[in-house]
Amino acid sequence: METIFSKIINGKIPCYKIAEDERYFAFLDINPLSEGHTLVVPKREVDYIFDMNDEELSGMIVFAKKIAQAIKKQFPCEKIGMAVIGLEVPHAHIHLVPINGIYDIDFKKEKLKLTENQFKEIAQKIASSVSLL
Repeated sequence: METIFSKIINGKIPCYKIAEDERYFAFLDINPLSEGHTLVVPKREVDYIFDMNDEELSGMIVFAKKIAQAIKKQFPCEKIGMAVIGLEVPHAHIHLVPINGIYDIDFKKEKLKLTENQFKEIAQKIASSVSLL
């Protein structure tokens, strides 16, 4: 059975795509903690991030680094926080969240309510700054 993230990757569910390569996919979280909150997922379905082989996991981190650099360029902040929780969707993923303090990445916080146009604008800004080379 396909996960929701596989359906997004395969174009069956729309998303606000940031970037992809042959192995990884990045898109905006639809329940963001802040503008620029992005998810990075492997295209291969794997539930638990630490079940990924070393090459796949390290590749995902390098891909996430490129996305984080693009987010920081477009949404100035202290750092891009990275969180891996892994309980809400059975498909490994990394949250990249612009933060200025430790509590900015608290998932109990109220999520932003953005319009479709705001999501599109955020995605376009980040995507325009991504360098996958």
